[in-house]
Amino acid sequence: MSAAAPPPLLGLIVPPAHGQVPDDGPQLYAGRARFSARGLGIAAISHHGFAPVMRSIVDHALALRDAGAQAISLMGTSISFQHGAVFANELRDQLRDATGLPCTTMAHAIVHAMQTLGVQRIAVASSYNDELNQCLRDFLDAQGLVVTALRGLDMTSVDAVAQVSPQELMELGRSAYAQGEPADALLISCGGLRTLTVVPRIEAQLGCPVIASSPAGFWDLMCTAGLDPTVTGHGRLFERPCR
Repeated sequence: MSAAAPPPLLGLIVPPAHGQVPDDGPQLYAGRARFSARGLGIAAISHHGFAPVMRSIVDHALALRDAGAQAISLMGTSISFQHGAVFANELRDQLRDATGLPCTTMAHAIVHAMQTLGVQRIAVASSYNDELNQCLRDFLDAQGLVVTALRGLDMTSVDAVAQVSPQELMELGRSAYAQGEPADALLISCGGLRTLTVVPRIEAQLGCPVIASSPAGFWDLMCTAGLDPTVTGHGRLFERPCR
């Protein structure tokens, strides 16, 4: 009797140098997908920190392809939206053309999530400084989305972002949602923020969908690979099939 085939292998290009798979993926899709990651080693969450690693992104994608990945995502939100929508699309296309695989980015993931949920007016909470927050606003505007409010933590340290507590994230999200005009949904932007357990709790409090970079990135990568992204208990996005 032959052994069952292993689950599909999906590739991740992640900003930290350690190149570890974020916990969200295995927690969401254990037994349904495997993940392999390559680390970029960014010095800071900023244009200056991103610049030295940009030319290595395609090389990491090729290494993931050669390791057997069936689809690949650049799992960094700001590194993919930093120069606007045209840049993000060109970056995704470069990955596709180089590897011959389905590819996506975390910037595309958050837009895909919002389109799937049918939301247009977005309150935004982020880890970013003012410069990247403005880039995010411009990127979302270019997608036809309306940013009703935007609050950031003014952080550039990769390590510090990972230490932001669930309580801090919930307070930030509630504050952004309460600011400005009514919003259809809340976006928590930054793949380094640990948001998986926070999303359903904020949704219950606010009564609206919450899209967070890392969970949405895995949802979108499953869609990109042609796999079922639905999971129970992790918020409204994960109740939705790909579209």
